[in-house]
Amino acid sequence: MTTIHLTKADFLKKVADFETNPQEWKYLGDKPCLIDFYASWCGPCKALSPILEELAAEYGDQIHIYKIDTEKEQELAAAFGIRSIPTLLFVPMEGAPQMAQGALPKSTLKEAIDSILLGK
Repeated sequence: MTTIHLTKADFLKKVADFETNPQEWKYLGDKPCLIDFYASWCGPCKALSPILEELAAEYGDQIHIYKIDTEKEQELAAAFGIRSIPTLLFVPMEGAPQMAQGALPKSTLKEAIDSILLGK
């Protein structure tokens, strides 16, 4: 598995249709996901990218790891109040998503994936 780049149209189909349901978070995915809001010019984002690729390979089909380019998808970034990058959105199957900012170390990301997304 590798990371998957999302457009707004993909997001509305695979993650949440916030245009139809602006008041309620309803996750549409078939497994938990981690979403990386990034920009191609961002140094910390570039440092985080290979770590996310490693995690996508390690976790295989247990989770999706999505990437959203905040320069190309400004409306999505604005909808989630993204003010600094990288910002990571952890989306479990049940319950509210949780946000984290910054290029977190791999060990911290694994802990968050295991506890927030997989309930281990």
